[in-house]
Amino acid sequence: MMNIIIRTDASIEIGSGHVMRCLTIAKKLREKGCCVKFWMKPLVGNLIDYVMQEGFENLEEAMFADMYIIDHYELGIEWEQNIRPFTKKLIVIDDLARTHECDLLLDQNIVPNYETRYDGKVPSHCVKLLGPKYLIMRDEFIEARAKLRTRLSDVRRLLIFMGGSDPTNETSKVLEALRTIQFECIDVVVGNSNPMKDTIREICWERGYSYHCQIDYMAKLMQLADFAVGAGGGTTWERCYVGLPSSATIVADNQRETTAYAASLGVVKNIGWHEQVTVDTYKQLLGNLLIDNMSEKGIELTATKRSNAWIYEILELKT
Repeated sequence: MMNIIIRTDASIEIGSGHVMRCLTIAKKLREKGCCVKFWMKPLVGNLIDYVMQEGFENLEEAMFADMYIIDHYELGIEWEQNIRPFTKKLIVIDDLARTHECDLLLDQNIVPNYETRYDGKVPSHCVKLLGPKYLIMRDEFIEARAKLRTRLSDVRRLLIFMGGSDPTNETSKVLEALRTIQFECIDVVVGNSNPMKDTIREICWERGYSYHCQIDYMAKLMQLADFAVGAGGGTTWERCYVGLPSSATIVADNQRETTAYAASLGVVKNIGWHEQVTVDTYKQLLGNLLIDNMSEKGIELTATKRSNAWIYEILELKT
């Protein structure tokens, strides 16, 4: 049995994306017979209890393991070098084309130079898993992909999800914009770490919207929706994967390049940097929704021969 430790974090500022994709990785590795533990700090807005409810132990300090997986923007090459004595193999998940000390690097993002942007930034022996062939997808999304439907230009069901913590409070802006705009059904999703979740729940109750908090059926909601208002980041590729047309608001610097490139490919509407995005911005978007061929383009962009191909590469690393 291979022992694996995943070093990641969630907080109001960091968001929940790193932990959620690491949970997908952890579950897949557990299915293959690996013993997986997490190492997360008790930051404000953490998901430690949620991860433990999913059956994974959380450590408070470094331990020896066959493999470490690091998914953390604040931990770089110096941290990786320091953790080397504790493990045989080191895997890094990144989105930022930073310099790393690792044996395998996984970056699922699609940017103009994604195939070459880590050249010279990782050791020569490092296995590089880059681009849409290595999307990290939960089973629910793979199942939804097998049941794709044709989306018409008439948007009746709207999905709102601005990330688990929504640190820039985009959800409230969207809800304010919807005061004068009607849809047949509106689903609003928030995470446990969203500090405005109680207020958002009350607004949804008053208006008859469907409120969802820290769910495990996102793919089902995406399958039902005609359009999604979302943030940039990993959920952009999830929406593309199930053919859901969407907008993306850039809420973090690391989302700028990927969101701009996704928009240039016609798979998402780039709303822009959150500080320049106002209630009126969302009013203009929602008052005249045009989905064009976003669904078809998103499906084509995220096509893979083998779902979650990254897991086989990880397991093939000799420890």
